Amino acid sequence: MLPSQAVEVQKEQVPQLHFPNSPVLLDVEHRMALDRKMRKALSLGNNEHSKCRILFKDEEGLKFVETTVWSYDGEHIVLKAGVTVPFQRVIDVQVL
Repeated sequence: MLPSQAVEVQKEQVPQLHFPNSPVLLDVEHRMALDRKMRKALSLGNNEHSKCRILFKDEEGLKFVETTVWSYDGEHIVLKAGVTVPFQRVIDVQVL
């Protein structure tokens, strides 16, 4: 489910966003489930070119981007053209 206050951004806009160094506060179970979702999105993105919706929080508030995940190392999500989102700022991932 996508919160109504989340703002959509294009992947090309992500490099202009500012991400605080502190992680969003999620419990351990949520963070583990999020890691599993991220790995699934990566697999589907690489194998089937499926897109996903990544809900994250920058310094201004909730945002989301719909794109294909190219890489994920547990700390950063890499999108097309080398655009990255810090995993510690991600709240949810949904395969589309």
